[in-house]
Amino acid sequence: MKKKRIGVLALQGDYVKHMAMLISCDADAFALKTVRDIDSIDGLVLPGGESTTIGKLLSRFGLFDELGRRMAAGLPVMGTCAGLILLAQDLVKYDQPRFGVLDVEVTRNAYGPQIESFEADIHVPEIGGNPVRAVFIRAPVITRIGKGVEVLASFEDSPVIVRQGKILGLSFHPELTDDSRIHEYFISLI
Repeated sequence: MKKKRIGVLALQGDYVKHMAMLISCDADAFALKTVRDIDSIDGLVLPGGESTTIGKLLSRFGLFDELGRRMAAGLPVMGTCAGLILLAQDLVKYDQPRFGVLDVEVTRNAYGPQIESFEADIHVPEIGGNPVRAVFIRAPVITRIGKGVEVLASFEDSPVIVRQGKILGLSFHPELTDDSRIHEYFISLI
């Protein structure tokens, strides 16, 4: 069976750790930086980082429109932290470039500033086993769930992993642990 070719957006943010995690899961992961790279992908990861900066860079390098078209056509995508913000249909009190392909509303930095970053164990029935260690860094909170969006895990009554078809959105950074189950689950969606 052919390895899944997964582009990890490499304009800003911690894309290297996502690539390492995907490679450990036997995927063909690479740093996606140009429009030319888009043609060869089976899936896409939008990493954490600073969502406004990532959005501006997507436009500057001509990636925004083509990635948006591919997502609308069914490209499997996982967005973590800032990546979730870029996928969200609606944002509270912000207007910034985003794809709007995930029917959720998100509040940026809702868990507090960088100094209030934290880790928590969350139960994810969809992947089974022990709880997942979730690393929250200036994390967004999902404040509205639309039709067709499934909540896969919550923390303190707020969804932190959601799925709509082949789009997976997370409020936290799964790449900052040694647990590959979230990445394996994403690969299974491709």
